[in-house]
Amino acid sequence: MRRFVAVRLLHAVVVLFLVTTIAFFLIHLAPGDPFSFENAQISTEIRDRWRTQFGYDRSLPEQYARYLASVARGQLGYSHSEHVPVIKVLALKLPPTLLLMGSALILSFALGIRLGVYEATHWRTRKARATSGVSLLIYSLPDFWLALMLLLVFGYWLPVLPPGGMVDVVLHGYMSPTRALWDRILHLILPLATLTLLLTAVIARYQRTALLEILPLDFVRMARAKGVDERAIVSHHALRNALLPMITLAGLAFPALLGGAVFVETVFSWPGMGRMVTAAIAVRDYPLVLAAVIVGAGMVTLGNLIADVGYALADPRVRAR
Repeated sequence: MRRFVAVRLLHAVVVLFLVTTIAFFLIHLAPGDPFSFENAQISTEIRDRWRTQFGYDRSLPEQYARYLASVARGQLGYSHSEHVPVIKVLALKLPPTLLLMGSALILSFALGIRLGVYEATHWRTRKARATSGVSLLIYSLPDFWLALMLLLVFGYWLPVLPPGGMVDVVLHGYMSPTRALWDRILHLILPLATLTLLLTAVIARYQRTALLEILPLDFVRMARAKGVDERAIVSHHALRNALLPMITLAGLAFPALLGGAVFVETVFSWPGMGRMVTAAIAVRDYPLVLAAVIVGAGMVTLGNLIADVGYALADPRVRAR
């Protein structure tokens, strides 16, 4: 297992290097630079001085070598839009996104697996067919549209939940610890509900299909012939084998939620990585955009590592490859 994990970590390092290299050259080859904004009050001389200060007047290979050297030292550059080092921006923006994503993943897999098992074991009933149809409908909805609808219904038509932000910016500092925690929970509900509904529908569809393929197999029929209780057959025999595709889905869902969080965070004004990326792209903040790409690539490799390790633990034959 140690050798297996070491090889996967080496692959992850190679992937991060390639993604960083490709992103660096694509961003720098695009027209403009961080100081090409249209502002008549800033003279060309000042902009050229800034380009010299941050090294944008150097050749592209030299800029690339300097950037790799700074990344190797754990420095991701200086954010021109936030006016602080990129590390400090990530320290502020990453925790809210991880809170939103982690909560959505836990709830989605808990609800999606349970819903998929119900749909597979009761597929002849109208109720199961109705839930399957609803999950398919939610699965087909764009994330930004669902976020806007939830915001419209529960934020404006029925103003029972905060329409945006992570806390009440006016009163949060004056609240008691219990009240402050409840304030955060209220602001979390709408973005969390959006991501949870979308991912639950996906997981339920995959779990239903996987379980429907397992239930007719011979070992399940043999367990029924021996008089094993149906719940035990589903939970101890069929579901264990049907959960293997969920391992892959978990590895894919972890980084995919970062992409979904871009639209959801923008709709709900959630102060996380999603809003940071859109703002950084708009103002050509090269260091911040590259840092977001590196974080995204790191999440992809981490998700794949989780899936590989999960498969290796579930099926020892994987480690022999």
